[in-house]
Amino acid sequence: MRLAPRIAIVVSILTLVVSIVGFIGAMILNAFVLDDYDAYGEVPIPGSSSLHLPAGEATVSFHTLLTGRPTGGFPMPPLGLSIDAPVGAPKPEVTESRGGTTTVNSDMHARVWVVQIAKAGTYDVTTDGQVDGYINPSLAFGKDSSSTRLWWLFGGLLVAGLCGLIAALSWSARVRKKARPLEPHELSTFNQPTWSTPQPAANAAGYAPGDQGIRLEQLRQLAALRDSGALTEDEYTAEKRRILDS
Repeated sequence: MRLAPRIAIVVSILTLVVSIVGFIGAMILNAFVLDDYDAYGEVPIPGSSSLHLPAGEATVSFHTLLTGRPTGGFPMPPLGLSIDAPVGAPKPEVTESRGGTTTVNSDMHARVWVVQIAKAGTYDVTTDGQVDGYINPSLAFGKDSSSTRLWWLFGGLLVAGLCGLIAALSWSARVRKKARPLEPHELSTFNQPTWSTPQPAANAAGYAPGDQGIRLEQLRQLAALRDSGALTEDEYTAEKRRILDS
């Protein structure tokens, strides 16, 4: 009985560890693996180029090399973007969507725009901006393949682990309380050959309870010891039978 709560505590702790490691791994995976920043190519700043863009959503990120880590956040320069659609295709819809920066070694990407491409084709892209002091600046056209499903999965696992740990600790406390050893005064009372019979004082009318009243008082004391955990159910049953048979 005591082993089960301990197993539950260990399982809950392992669940918490797995959820935390998995959550951190999902963040790293989304940041460095699932996002394909330059899936469709890059255009230098300033400059122009033709890119084949598929239908759907494409992300446009500012790409540069760093010589050190900025201490006050990455200073995004003023940038400009123009996209001309091929004949027969509607003009792409460009929406500003500033995102966080991702840096691998000295290679940095920061999302700037999201482009909705209605029809796949070759698009003429022109860029400009105030990029003096940046190393090889360009706009990278890619796709955001990151998924929040892993975050939800490990986040839910984290919550389940916390709830399980709280429940297991509460269960363990109840088991320890129920299985506590007898107190010395309880042990000495239980080990007496016969139950000590309290000598009730006579009331104002000079009346003292008979044997039946004494038995009821003994049974109440016996039930109290059982409820406190001092007596097991078998011990309670045997002593109750002895009192009733006496």
